[in-house]
Amino acid sequence: MGLLGDSQEGGKGKGSSWGGAGGGAGGGVISSLIRRKQVDSVHARSSGHQLAKALSVPHLIAIGVGSTIGAGVYILVGTVAREHSGPALTISFLIAGIAAALSAFCYAELASRCPSAGSAYHYTYICVGEGVAWLVGWALILEYTIGGAAVARGISPNLALLFGGGNSLPAIIARQHIPGLDIVVDPCAAILVFIVTGLLCVGIKESTQAQIIVTTANVCAMSFVIIAGGYLGFTTGWAGYELPTGYFPFGVDGMLAGSATVFFAYIGFDSVASTAEEVKNPQRDLPLGIGASLFLCCALYMMVSVVVVGLVPYYAMDPDTPISSAFASHGMQWAAYIITVGTITALCSTLLGSILPQPRILMAMARDGLLPPFFSEVNIKTQVPMKGTIVTGIGAAILAFIMDVSQLAGMTGPLHQGGKWGMVILILNIVQIQCCSQDFKIGRVSVGTLLAFTMVAISVLILRYVPPDEVPLPSSLQGSIDSVSLEYGRSGQGSNGEQSKVKFGTSMDDDKPLLVKEDASGDYPLTAKHLFLGNYILNEENRRKIAGWTIMFTCVGAFLLTYAASNLALPRSLRFSLCGVGGTLLLSGLVVLTCIDQDDARHSFGHTGGFVCPFVPLLPIACILINVYLLINLETATWARVSIWLIIGILVYVFYGRRHSSLRHAVYVPAAHADEIYNSSVSSVA
Repeated sequence: MGLLGDSQEGGKGKGSSWGGAGGGAGGGVISSLIRRKQVDSVHARSSGHQLAKALSVPHLIAIGVGSTIGAGVYILVGTVAREHSGPALTISFLIAGIAAALSAFCYAELASRCPSAGSAYHYTYICVGEGVAWLVGWALILEYTIGGAAVARGISPNLALLFGGGNSLPAIIARQHIPGLDIVVDPCAAILVFIVTGLLCVGIKESTQAQIIVTTANVCAMSFVIIAGGYLGFTTGWAGYELPTGYFPFGVDGMLAGSATVFFAYIGFDSVASTAEEVKNPQRDLPLGIGASLFLCCALYMMVSVVVVGLVPYYAMDPDTPISSAFASHGMQWAAYIITVGTITALCSTLLGSILPQPRILMAMARDGLLPPFFSEVNIKTQVPMKGTIVTGIGAAILAFIMDVSQLAGMTGPLHQGGKWGMVILILNIVQIQCCSQDFKIGRVSVGTLLAFTMVAISVLILRYVPPDEVPLPSSLQGSIDSVSLEYGRSGQGSNGEQSKVKFGTSMDDDKPLLVKEDASGDYPLTAKHLFLGNYILNEENRRKIAGWTIMFTCVGAFLLTYAASNLALPRSLRFSLCGVGGTLLLSGLVVLTCIDQDDARHSFGHTGGFVCPFVPLLPIACILINVYLLINLETATWARVSIWLIIGILVYVFYGRRHSSLRHAVYVPAAHADEIYNSSVSSVA
């Protein structure tokens, strides 16, 4: 089981030649880490209350756009234009949007095939294994908690700015300095988190309607910038584009550096995937929601950048308030109020999008037994994971109340180029001190996001080439498993007296060579799934082995290539050697996966009839390469801080999650016989 194996390793089910044990107390740590769960079905659903099926495409677009378009766009255009892209800022946003679309395509296929709560954690558990899935889920918990607190902390100074700046907020909600503890508490931020938490507890439809309202207000503010700015540009002659330096003052390299900086402005569509279980028609609506929200965000980003860099020459932009200053230079100082309203609504919609996914991830992990069942409970009336939502809100509110926003973002990780939560920090610094340090790095992003994007891309490759061919069944069905096993044992004699090769817990034809001579077709009958390699034939069983190893080596190659390319401290010879090895592994993996057939089982894996990711294996491999590069470029201090959280997560998994996993006593059987076993159990009960 896992990436390289087709079957579950571990003890055999008692009394049956079918069924490998799921890695319980005697199964060992390794078997626990690689065990995979079944795509949720009518059989695997828990008997408890389910989430409300209330969301459609407009709701998903509101969630995606609201979670993606943060307040950073009102600041980011000035910084990136001045330092990297110049008038080519629009192209930088386009390239970054295309890079983000790679992950969006992968999310869209997995979300439509596996439409359950949990997002990347859920997909990783199905395709890769329990251990990696736990780390992904644990890292996302940190991201959403810290992200929500950082966003809430950034709203209050913008509210103060709207009402006159400084200490214009009432004393009861204004920031207060506590001398004894040397901290600045923010009651307004905590109150906002509690309001959003209460809204999410009311119901998914009601909270999404609120998301639609604040997102619409933000989009209206951006539309004002586009329309009014476009009018000014046409009447004044677009001074920002009539420059002797041309369209690429920093060259193509500068434009690409700008793309890396604005890449994280597109993160947010993963919030759409987290609501998969609450979508009325997930196979149709989830891909549409993810794709439409990303397209709308890209279009808005590009149109805003076209206008802003055209109104003012890039070198004359105010890096702190580029849009407001651009309008002020044309006599429209009052536009600053509209832009401030847009900033506040953007932060509010991002706050909703930050807190919404976490209770659903906690619920998914609790359903799988990795967290206490407390988090899996769904309220009967509102049909939301209310207890998990309340715990999430309390945690985010406490952090927003007592911790400075720069401390919060430091926990999620500074990046050398760009980031999601760092935009909030930049805005807060601008509002508080009205200036921005030259050495301030706009780049902060959670490790959880990049790790999730990477594992989702890997999961797509596994789904296409080596989809799980065994599914876990509860040990309570052992009698039905034995019955069906005996039935196949009696009927497994072929006309020539040979025994059927249907086995559980083992891999078929392990004794066959990977390649056989073409003239050996009498011993190895050719089928549509045989691949000719010169005078040799690759049979189906061993094709899975080669595909599994190839995916693994491709990931290793991506790591070596990006590590060597990013680490300038390495000796020149070692750096080039690692780049060569990594590039060779990466390209070889791409060639091998392109040449061999994808698994026929992919057509029936999970829920069929949904979106299919195009350009496999090229697209997922490119997605892996981009996200691994960004992970490698996280600062050492970031990895040190995040590693502490991950170590805590490992301890929780070892002492609780592994021992309480719903798969600890599971029996793995061929997927083709799962429904037959379920039907047999129902018949025996009747």
